[in-house]
Amino acid sequence: MADKNFLTEIIDADLAEGKISEIHTRFPPEPNGYLHIGSAKAIYINWSIANQYGGKFNLRLDDTNPAREGEEYVNSIIEDLHWLGADPNGGIFYGSDYFDKCYEYAEKLILEGKAYVDDLTRDEMREYRGADAGKPSRPSPWRDRTPEENLDLFRRMRAGEFQEGEKTLRAKIDLASPNMNMRDPAIYRIKYAEHHRQGNKWCIYPMYDFAHPIQDAIEGITHSMCSLEFENHRPLYNWVIENIFGTEFPKQREFARLNMTNTVMSKRYLRELVEMGIVDGWDDPRMPTLCGLRRRGYTPTSIFTFVREAGISKSDNLIDMRQLEACIRSELDLTAQRRIAVLDPVKLVVDNYLADKTEFFDVANNPNREANDASTRKVAFTRELWIESEDFAEVPPPKFKRLTIGGEVRLMGAYIVKCESVEKNPDGSIAAIHCTADLETGNGNPADGRKVKGTIHWVSADHAVDAEVRLYDKLFTEANMNAIPEGSDYKDYLNPESVVVRKGCKLEESLKDAKPGEKFQFVRTGFFTPDSKNPGVYNRVVTLRDSFKPAK
Repeated sequence: MADKNFLTEIIDADLAEGKISEIHTRFPPEPNGYLHIGSAKAIYINWSIANQYGGKFNLRLDDTNPAREGEEYVNSIIEDLHWLGADPNGGIFYGSDYFDKCYEYAEKLILEGKAYVDDLTRDEMREYRGADAGKPSRPSPWRDRTPEENLDLFRRMRAGEFQEGEKTLRAKIDLASPNMNMRDPAIYRIKYAEHHRQGNKWCIYPMYDFAHPIQDAIEGITHSMCSLEFENHRPLYNWVIENIFGTEFPKQREFARLNMTNTVMSKRYLRELVEMGIVDGWDDPRMPTLCGLRRRGYTPTSIFTFVREAGISKSDNLIDMRQLEACIRSELDLTAQRRIAVLDPVKLVVDNYLADKTEFFDVANNPNREANDASTRKVAFTRELWIESEDFAEVPPPKFKRLTIGGEVRLMGAYIVKCESVEKNPDGSIAAIHCTADLETGNGNPADGRKVKGTIHWVSADHAVDAEVRLYDKLFTEANMNAIPEGSDYKDYLNPESVVVRKGCKLEESLKDAKPGEKFQFVRTGFFTPDSKNPGVYNRVVTLRDSFKPAK
């Protein structure tokens, strides 16, 4: 449920004054790319506020630009909202559903002398408008056409009599306004492109600033909450509502976007990364897209927790991605069952253990007391095991508490073993480590009371599951990708170690049936999930711990 913030204060005041009786919000993405972590903030605000006030929440696909939209993106957006648990209880709509009404209202403005057809090109329009907010813009030579002439030209625009850019419908507002968006903005343009839902019915399309308030009003939206870059567009939003509907609502209000370190949110950049093959599609686990985070192993709960902790205000800020990592880490620490995985295996042979013997030790599924999980699983123990190569050192560094020649360690949940010798390959690498087990200990303490400080994890060689493990890290080396030097290429800041692939990993047998979406803690290593695209591959969700301290 949404916390109290400046947006809920506005809503509370409107309800208290009796201006509205029900809250109705919407999320209006343009289906020209995949949703990302920044989109999650807009979804959360609109969906949770509707929930908080017992109102309605709409999804509206803003498909007013036919050249950049497609069903692939539409489907992905709907899937992402469902995954987040933010299904639109008010319904799913399309901006193109309202093309007929937008056209009707455009004709209304023309007949009232509030809109005109302009022959200026885009560049000429920019030149006439100027860039000085304190100096009035030059009027177009066609600004004073009669309503009858404008209506005829607009209908001919719709009939396809003119080329793209040859005619534009502009609102007739105020050429001296300090807000440049109010200086006769374009509200319709000619575009010959097949629309993914309307086909070739239209060759003129409404501009977003004109269509959006109309769509909001028709759907009964009370509060149109959007990101801060639309704040200067609010007077135009209000002008459209007042001049077409003559009402105070819908009401547009703005909040700061969610910016996160070590990534980019620009759809253009993200699309380029995909099309150039730099990443493995929109759902690459390094991408900030919701489908990428889902494949990586993030949960809807962790994402919405991150949004809440980042805060809802009008102040721009850059949130450390480690805050997001902290959210999923704390969640999985309670919910993910523990499993054993050896990512860089070396053979450990227990010489005094029978070659044909197998026994099973009970190992805790989640020893975290707060998880309240007392369940255990059976883990096979055999003469030949796999251990991490870094858990053995022929010449140990200072304070090394793991396995070394003549030294003892506890095999997690099983016996204490003592290293006796090392078997080498011709190239000098280790072929196998030989040890003896204190078979009296089982998984208990030694009878003579001696203390063994080190504990290492292991997997039975006979029962191990082979897997590939991908260790994901941040996509870019630069924290603030919005502040890179002008003229530099964002791709120069790609992290060459954003993914490290480990092949030939050895996992405990219980993981052979693990499914995508399930999360596990690989003990002493991190949190992992089976990859949804590649069987036998595990993605690291997040490391086991980090020095980052999340904001309280």
